[in-house]
Amino acid sequence: MPNLPPLPRPRLRRSNPIDDPDAPGIVEVDDPRIVEASGLRWIHIEDPRLAHREWLEQHYDFHPLDWEDVYSRNQRSKLDVYDDYLFLVVHFPFFEKASGRLLVAEVDIFVGPDYLITLTEHPLPPLQAMFERMESREEQRESTFSKGSGYLLYKIVDSNVDAAFPMLRKMGNKLDRLEDDILEGRSSQIVTDISNAKQEIINFRRIVRPQRAVLRDLERTKQRYLAEEMEIYFDDVSDAAERIWDTLENYKEVVEALESTNESVLTHRLNDSFRILTAASVILLPLTLIASIYGMNVPVPGENEPYAFWLVVTMMGLMLVGLTILFRRRGWL
Repeated sequence: MPNLPPLPRPRLRRSNPIDDPDAPGIVEVDDPRIVEASGLRWIHIEDPRLAHREWLEQHYDFHPLDWEDVYSRNQRSKLDVYDDYLFLVVHFPFFEKASGRLLVAEVDIFVGPDYLITLTEHPLPPLQAMFERMESREEQRESTFSKGSGYLLYKIVDSNVDAAFPMLRKMGNKLDRLEDDILEGRSSQIVTDISNAKQEIINFRRIVRPQRAVLRDLERTKQRYLAEEMEIYFDDVSDAAERIWDTLENYKEVVEALESTNESVLTHRLNDSFRILTAASVILLPLTLIASIYGMNVPVPGENEPYAFWLVVTMMGLMLVGLTILFRRRGWL
Protein backbone atom coordinates (compact mmCIF):
# COMPACT_ATOMS: atom_id res chain seq x y z
CA MET A 1 0.00 0.00 0.00
CA PRO A 2 1.42 3.46 -0.83
CA ASN A 3 2.72 5.49 2.05
CA LEU A 4 0.14 8.27 2.32
CA PRO A 5 0.98 11.26 4.49
CA PRO A 6 -1.88 13.22 5.98
CA LEU A 7 -3.27 15.89 3.70
CA PRO A 8 -2.25 19.40 4.78
CA ARG A 9 -4.90 22.07 4.95
CA PRO A 10 -4.09 23.92 1.71
CA ARG A 11 -5.45 27.28 0.70
CA LEU A 12 -7.31 26.83 -2.55
CA ARG A 13 -8.69 29.47 -4.84
CA ARG A 14 -12.46 29.12 -5.20
CA SER A 15 -13.23 28.17 -8.76
CA ASN A 16 -16.06 27.31 -11.09
CA PRO A 17 -15.31 24.94 -12.66
CA ILE A 18 -13.44 23.47 -9.71
CA ASP A 19 -10.03 23.19 -11.38
CA ASP A 20 -9.74 26.85 -12.41
CA PRO A 21 -6.91 28.08 -10.16
CA ASP A 22 -7.09 31.69 -11.44
CA ALA A 23 -10.57 32.46 -10.19
CA PRO A 24 -10.73 34.91 -7.24
CA GLY A 25 -11.56 33.91 -3.69
CA ILE A 26 -9.92 31.68 -1.09
CA VAL A 27 -11.48 28.59 0.51
CA GLU A 28 -10.17 26.19 3.13
CA VAL A 29 -10.11 22.51 2.17
CA ASP A 30 -10.61 19.92 4.90
CA ASP A 31 -8.50 16.81 5.22
CA PRO A 32 -9.95 13.62 3.77
CA ARG A 33 -11.28 11.20 6.35
CA ILE A 34 -9.21 8.01 6.46
CA VAL A 35 -9.74 4.74 8.28
CA GLU A 36 -7.52 1.70 7.81
CA ALA A 37 -7.02 -1.81 9.10
CA SER A 38 -5.59 -5.13 7.91
CA GLY A 39 -3.62 -3.46 5.12
CA LEU A 40 -6.73 -1.80 3.63
CA ARG A 41 -7.38 1.94 3.62
CA TRP A 42 -10.74 3.66 3.14
CA ILE A 43 -10.49 7.32 2.15
CA HIS A 44 -13.73 9.30 2.26
CA ILE A 45 -13.97 12.82 0.79
CA GLU A 46 -17.06 15.02 0.78
CA ASP A 47 -17.29 17.89 -1.70
CA PRO A 48 -13.95 17.07 -3.40
CA ARG A 49 -11.77 20.03 -4.37
CA LEU A 50 -8.74 20.51 -6.58
CA ALA A 51 -6.39 20.01 -3.62
CA HIS A 52 -7.93 16.59 -2.94
CA ARG A 53 -7.44 15.60 -6.56
CA GLU A 54 -3.82 16.73 -6.54
CA TRP A 55 -3.17 14.84 -3.33
CA LEU A 56 -4.76 11.65 -4.69
CA GLU A 57 -2.93 11.96 -8.01
CA GLN A 58 0.38 11.97 -6.14
CA HIS A 59 -0.35 8.49 -4.80
CA TYR A 60 -2.78 6.87 -7.27
CA ASP A 61 -2.67 6.60 -11.03
CA PHE A 62 -6.29 7.17 -12.05
CA HIS A 63 -7.39 7.84 -15.60
CA PRO A 64 -8.09 11.53 -16.40
CA LEU A 65 -11.53 10.61 -17.74
CA ASP A 66 -12.43 9.27 -14.31
CA TRP A 67 -11.67 12.66 -12.80
CA GLU A 68 -13.88 14.29 -15.40
CA ASP A 69 -16.68 11.98 -14.30
CA VAL A 70 -16.07 12.86 -10.65
CA TYR A 71 -16.41 16.59 -11.24
CA SER A 72 -19.10 16.49 -13.92
CA ARG A 73 -22.71 16.96 -12.92
CA ASN A 74 -25.54 14.57 -13.72
CA GLN A 75 -23.17 11.70 -14.45
CA ARG A 76 -24.99 8.44 -15.15
CA SER A 77 -24.30 5.32 -13.12
CA LYS A 78 -21.43 3.36 -14.64
CA LEU A 79 -18.69 0.82 -13.98
CA ASP A 80 -15.25 1.09 -15.57
CA VAL A 81 -12.85 -1.81 -15.13
CA TYR A 82 -9.10 -1.20 -15.35
CA ASP A 83 -6.16 -3.52 -14.78
CA ASP A 84 -5.38 -2.13 -11.33
CA TYR A 85 -8.65 -0.66 -10.11
CA LEU A 86 -12.40 -0.26 -10.59
CA PHE A 87 -14.20 3.03 -10.96
CA LEU A 88 -17.89 3.20 -10.13
CA VAL A 89 -20.43 5.98 -10.32
CA VAL A 90 -23.53 5.08 -8.33
CA HIS A 91 -26.53 7.07 -7.14
CA PHE A 92 -28.59 6.58 -4.02
CA PRO A 93 -31.82 8.27 -2.94
CA PHE A 94 -32.42 9.87 0.43
CA PHE A 95 -35.13 12.00 2.01
CA GLU A 96 -34.18 15.49 3.10
CA LYS A 97 -35.76 15.92 6.53
CA ALA A 98 -36.08 19.70 6.29
CA SER A 99 -38.16 19.70 3.11
CA GLY A 100 -39.38 16.09 3.08
CA ARG A 101 -38.26 15.83 -0.55
CA LEU A 102 -36.62 12.85 -2.22
CA LEU A 103 -33.09 13.76 -3.29
CA VAL A 104 -30.29 11.85 -4.98
CA ALA A 105 -26.62 11.66 -3.97
CA GLU A 106 -23.89 10.60 -6.38
CA VAL A 107 -21.06 8.48 -4.99
CA ASP A 108 -17.85 8.03 -7.00
CA ILE A 109 -15.83 5.02 -5.87
CA PHE A 110 -12.29 3.92 -6.71
CA VAL A 111 -11.49 0.35 -5.67
CA GLY A 112 -8.00 -1.11 -5.72
CA PRO A 113 -6.22 -4.07 -4.09
CA ASP A 114 -5.47 -2.23 -0.84
CA TYR A 115 -7.61 0.89 -0.93
CA LEU A 116 -11.13 2.15 -1.46
CA ILE A 117 -11.90 5.82 -2.08
CA THR A 118 -15.38 7.34 -1.90
CA LEU A 119 -16.16 10.86 -3.09
CA THR A 120 -19.54 12.52 -2.60
CA GLU A 121 -20.71 16.01 -3.37
CA HIS A 122 -23.45 15.87 -0.73
CA PRO A 123 -23.57 13.98 2.59
CA LEU A 124 -25.26 10.59 2.26
CA PRO A 125 -26.58 9.39 5.66
CA PRO A 126 -26.02 5.61 5.21
CA LEU A 127 -22.48 6.16 3.92
CA GLN A 128 -21.66 8.58 6.73
CA ALA A 129 -23.06 6.20 9.34
CA MET A 130 -21.03 3.28 8.01
CA PHE A 131 -17.79 5.28 7.91
CA GLU A 132 -18.34 6.45 11.48
CA ARG A 133 -18.95 2.86 12.60
CA MET A 134 -15.69 1.79 11.01
CA GLU A 135 -13.90 4.66 12.75
CA SER A 136 -15.32 3.96 16.19
CA ARG A 137 -15.70 0.17 16.32
CA GLU A 138 -12.34 -1.54 16.05
CA GLU A 139 -13.69 -5.09 16.04
CA GLN A 140 -16.13 -4.39 13.21
CA ARG A 141 -13.44 -2.50 11.29
CA GLU A 142 -10.99 -5.40 11.54
CA SER A 143 -13.67 -7.93 10.58
CA THR A 144 -14.72 -5.97 7.50
CA PHE A 145 -11.34 -4.75 6.28
CA SER A 146 -9.70 -8.16 6.67
CA LYS A 147 -11.95 -9.49 3.89
CA GLY A 148 -10.53 -7.09 1.32
CA SER A 149 -11.59 -4.07 -0.68
CA GLY A 150 -14.21 -6.05 -2.61
CA TYR A 151 -16.06 -6.92 0.58
CA LEU A 152 -15.85 -3.32 1.82
CA LEU A 153 -17.31 -2.19 -1.51
CA TYR A 154 -20.13 -4.69 -1.06
CA LYS A 155 -20.88 -3.39 2.44
CA ILE A 156 -20.99 0.21 1.21
CA VAL A 157 -23.28 -0.51 -1.73
CA ASP A 158 -25.43 -2.93 0.26
CA SER A 159 -26.00 -0.49 3.14
CA ASN A 160 -27.12 2.23 0.75
CA VAL A 161 -29.34 -0.12 -1.25
CA ASP A 162 -30.94 -1.42 1.95
CA ALA A 163 -31.59 2.18 3.03
CA ALA A 164 -34.03 2.45 0.12
CA PHE A 165 -36.48 -0.03 1.64
CA PRO A 166 -37.60 2.23 4.53
CA MET A 167 -38.15 4.96 1.92
CA LEU A 168 -40.29 2.57 -0.10
CA ARG A 169 -42.34 1.71 3.00
CA LYS A 170 -42.82 5.41 3.64
CA MET A 171 -44.00 5.91 0.07
CA GLY A 172 -46.32 2.90 0.38
CA ASN A 173 -47.85 4.33 3.56
CA LYS A 174 -48.38 7.61 1.76
CA LEU A 175 -50.22 5.83 -1.06
CA ASP A 176 -52.41 4.05 1.52
CA ARG A 177 -53.32 7.39 3.08
CA LEU A 178 -54.16 8.83 -0.32
CA GLU A 179 -56.47 5.90 -1.00
CA ASP A 180 -58.21 6.47 2.35
CA ASP A 181 -58.59 10.17 1.58
CA ILE A 182 -60.25 9.39 -1.74
CA LEU A 183 -62.68 6.95 -0.12
CA GLU A 184 -63.49 9.48 2.61
CA GLY A 185 -64.44 12.14 0.08
CA ARG A 186 -61.41 14.43 0.20
CA SER A 187 -60.60 14.10 -3.49
CA SER A 188 -60.37 17.79 -4.25
CA GLN A 189 -57.79 18.35 -1.47
CA ILE A 190 -55.36 15.58 -2.47
CA VAL A 191 -54.74 16.37 -6.13
CA THR A 192 -51.41 17.98 -5.19
CA ASP A 193 -50.51 15.07 -2.88
CA ILE A 194 -51.09 12.57 -5.68
CA SER A 195 -48.96 14.66 -8.02
CA ASN A 196 -46.12 14.82 -5.45
CA ALA A 197 -46.28 11.06 -4.82
CA LYS A 198 -46.19 10.39 -8.55
CA GLN A 199 -43.16 12.66 -8.96
CA GLU A 200 -41.33 10.89 -6.11
CA ILE A 201 -41.91 7.52 -7.77
CA ILE A 202 -40.70 8.86 -11.12
CA ASN A 203 -37.53 10.27 -9.53
CA PHE A 204 -36.91 7.03 -7.62
CA ARG A 205 -37.28 5.01 -10.82
CA ARG A 206 -34.90 7.36 -12.62
CA ILE A 207 -32.28 6.61 -9.96
CA VAL A 208 -32.73 2.84 -9.85
CA ARG A 209 -33.13 2.07 -13.56
CA PRO A 210 -29.50 2.61 -14.73
CA GLN A 211 -28.11 1.29 -11.45
CA ARG A 212 -29.53 -2.18 -12.02
CA ALA A 213 -27.24 -2.71 -15.00
CA VAL A 214 -24.20 -1.45 -13.06
CA LEU A 215 -24.86 -3.89 -10.21
CA ARG A 216 -25.25 -6.77 -12.66
CA ASP A 217 -21.93 -5.81 -14.27
CA LEU A 218 -20.31 -5.61 -10.85
CA GLU A 219 -21.57 -9.10 -10.08
CA ARG A 220 -19.79 -10.44 -13.19
CA THR A 221 -16.56 -8.48 -12.69
CA LYS A 222 -13.44 -10.62 -12.28
CA GLN A 223 -10.42 -9.01 -10.65
CA ARG A 224 -7.54 -10.54 -8.76
CA TYR A 225 -8.35 -8.49 -5.66
CA LEU A 226 -12.03 -9.48 -5.76
CA ALA A 227 -12.48 -12.89 -4.16
CA GLU A 228 -14.53 -15.42 -6.11
CA GLU A 229 -17.19 -15.57 -3.41
CA MET A 230 -17.85 -11.84 -3.91
CA GLU A 231 -20.02 -12.78 -6.88
CA ILE A 232 -22.56 -14.19 -4.42
CA TYR A 233 -22.52 -11.00 -2.35
CA PHE A 234 -22.96 -8.71 -5.35
CA ASP A 235 -25.69 -11.02 -6.63
CA ASP A 236 -27.53 -10.39 -3.37
CA VAL A 237 -27.24 -6.62 -3.88
CA SER A 238 -28.43 -6.98 -7.46
CA ASP A 239 -31.44 -8.98 -6.27
CA ALA A 240 -32.23 -6.25 -3.74
CA ALA A 241 -32.10 -3.64 -6.51
CA GLU A 242 -34.50 -5.76 -8.57
CA ARG A 243 -36.89 -5.96 -5.60
CA ILE A 244 -36.75 -2.19 -5.30
CA TRP A 245 -37.51 -1.86 -9.00
CA ASP A 246 -40.43 -4.30 -8.78
CA THR A 247 -41.83 -2.36 -5.82
CA LEU A 248 -41.52 0.90 -7.75
CA GLU A 249 -43.30 -0.69 -10.70
CA ASN A 250 -46.11 -1.67 -8.35
CA TYR A 251 -46.23 1.81 -6.81
CA LYS A 252 -46.32 3.33 -10.29
CA GLU A 253 -49.40 1.29 -11.13
CA VAL A 254 -50.99 2.13 -7.77
CA VAL A 255 -50.49 5.88 -8.05
CA GLU A 256 -51.77 5.86 -11.63
CA ALA A 257 -54.86 3.95 -10.45
CA LEU A 258 -55.33 6.42 -7.58
CA GLU A 259 -55.00 9.33 -9.97
CA SER A 260 -57.56 7.80 -12.32
CA THR A 261 -59.93 7.01 -9.45
CA ASN A 262 -59.61 10.50 -8.03
CA GLU A 263 -60.33 12.04 -11.43
CA SER A 264 -63.38 9.79 -11.78
CA VAL A 265 -64.65 10.84 -8.33
CA LEU A 266 -64.15 14.52 -9.14
CA THR A 267 -65.87 14.10 -12.51
CA HIS A 268 -68.77 12.26 -10.86
CA ARG A 269 -69.19 15.06 -8.34
CA LEU A 270 -69.08 17.65 -11.09
CA ASN A 271 -71.72 15.72 -13.01
CA ASP A 272 -73.87 15.62 -9.86
CA SER A 273 -73.61 19.38 -9.58
CA PHE A 274 -74.55 19.85 -13.22
CA ARG A 275 -77.46 17.43 -12.83
CA ILE A 276 -78.87 19.35 -9.87
CA LEU A 277 -78.45 22.67 -11.65
CA THR A 278 -80.10 21.30 -14.78
CA ALA A 279 -83.03 19.88 -12.79
CA ALA A 280 -83.48 23.20 -10.99
CA SER A 281 -83.46 25.02 -14.33
CA VAL A 282 -86.08 22.67 -15.76
CA ILE A 283 -88.30 23.10 -12.67
CA LEU A 284 -88.09 26.88 -12.86
CA LEU A 285 -88.62 27.02 -16.62
CA PRO A 286 -92.46 26.64 -16.63
CA LEU A 287 -92.73 28.99 -13.67
CA THR A 288 -90.71 31.55 -15.55
CA LEU A 289 -92.90 31.04 -18.61
CA ILE A 290 -96.12 31.65 -16.66
CA ALA A 291 -94.66 34.71 -14.96
CA SER A 292 -93.55 36.06 -18.32
CA ILE A 293 -96.99 35.57 -19.88
CA TYR A 294 -98.77 37.44 -17.11
CA GLY A 295 -96.12 40.11 -17.15
CA MET A 296 -96.73 41.09 -20.79
CA ASN A 297 -98.23 44.52 -21.51
CA VAL A 298 -101.21 43.01 -23.34
CA PRO A 299 -104.62 41.99 -22.06
CA VAL A 300 -104.54 38.53 -20.45
CA PRO A 301 -107.69 36.52 -19.69
CA GLY A 302 -108.72 36.84 -16.06
CA GLU A 303 -106.23 39.58 -15.22
CA ASN A 304 -108.98 41.80 -13.84
CA GLU A 305 -110.44 39.07 -11.64
CA PRO A 306 -109.72 39.46 -7.89
CA TYR A 307 -108.65 35.86 -7.58
CA ALA A 308 -106.32 35.87 -10.65
CA PHE A 309 -103.10 36.54 -8.70
CA TRP A 310 -103.69 33.80 -6.16
CA LEU A 311 -104.72 31.42 -8.93
CA VAL A 312 -101.45 31.99 -10.77
CA VAL A 313 -99.40 31.64 -7.56
CA THR A 314 -101.21 28.43 -6.63
CA MET A 315 -100.71 27.00 -10.10
CA MET A 316 -97.00 27.84 -10.01
CA GLY A 317 -96.65 26.31 -6.54
CA LEU A 318 -98.36 23.09 -7.62
CA MET A 319 -96.09 22.85 -10.67
CA LEU A 320 -93.03 23.43 -8.47
CA VAL A 321 -94.05 20.72 -5.99
CA GLY A 322 -95.10 18.30 -8.72
CA LEU A 323 -91.89 18.65 -10.75
CA THR A 324 -89.76 18.38 -7.60
CA ILE A 325 -91.51 15.13 -6.59
CA LEU A 326 -91.17 13.78 -10.14
CA PHE A 327 -87.45 14.58 -10.33
CA ARG A 328 -86.78 13.05 -6.92
CA ARG A 329 -88.53 9.83 -7.91
CA ARG A 330 -86.43 9.70 -11.07
CA GLY A 331 -83.27 10.24 -9.01
CA TRP A 332 -82.42 13.53 -10.71
CA LEU A 333 -82.40 15.46 -7.43
